[in-house]
Amino acid sequence: MKKRTVYAWGVAILSFIVLMIVTPAIPQSEEYHDFADKREFLGIPNTLNVVSNFPFLVIGLVGLVLCYYKNYFKFSLQGELYGWTCFFIGVAAVAVGSSYYHLKPNDARLVWDRLPMTIAFTSIMAIFIIERIDEQKGTICIIPLLLAGIISILYWRFFDDLRPYALIQFVPCIAIPLMAILLPPMYTHSAYWLWAAGFYLLAKIEEAMDKVIYEWTHHIVSGHTLKHLCAAMVPVFLTLMLAKRSITTERISLFTTWKVSWTKVKENGSEVESCTCTYTSVPIEESH
Repeated sequence: MKKRTVYAWGVAILSFIVLMIVTPAIPQSEEYHDFADKREFLGIPNTLNVVSNFPFLVIGLVGLVLCYYKNYFKFSLQGELYGWTCFFIGVAAVAVGSSYYHLKPNDARLVWDRLPMTIAFTSIMAIFIIERIDEQKGTICIIPLLLAGIISILYWRFFDDLRPYALIQFVPCIAIPLMAILLPPMYTHSAYWLWAAGFYLLAKIEEAMDKVIYEWTHHIVSGHTLKHLCAAMVPVFLTLMLAKRSITTERISLFTTWKVSWTKVKENGSEVESCTCTYTSVPIEESH
């Protein structure tokens, strides 16, 4: 098992090195700091882009408190507590870092916007390994993954190359939904992972359409402001999942659950109403 772990890390590192060799550097564009909504209210520059970070602070602090309040989330593994603690710290820090950046957008301040996000991303990856692959390996991975995130930010800042940061940000976006669907969960209510992933995808679309959405809404709200609000829904859904879930007695992946459901639909033939088996019946088991 240890050899397999070393082999997996070796393949991952080798793949990263090859990627860095064969792909060109991605410099940070100065246009990134040119947001659509530059309005100022009550003396706060770029007001809506600043204050729309407040939900991150609220849900981050709430989640952090509940992690330690009488074991409210009923963690069954010590590694989970470490992973979720890092996640909620990262979420709360996003509010501070992103607000600081949007007061005066530039590369130097962008570091403090991206750093908390990488903490949240890498923590989630460790949490998935703990819950669905191996507790010991996942717990050990927390520190290396956090360091990888921090190094990716430093590499971008000193070498003006976004490739490592892009890898840290987007690999979890692909890996987490796939793992949520294919790997058998330890807990019920796994569908919340997919809701969280969906809102994050929506947030990225809104970020890319910042100026377009600002025009569509007749300069009421920009895409970047909506991006903050949608992204804040990610920790909201994950906090709800933690509060509602329980240990499942039969570990069945979402993919298997959906496959069984569709098989029953095909067998029943005319029972079209049973096709609504996506998110209404996604929880692997009803809560006991």
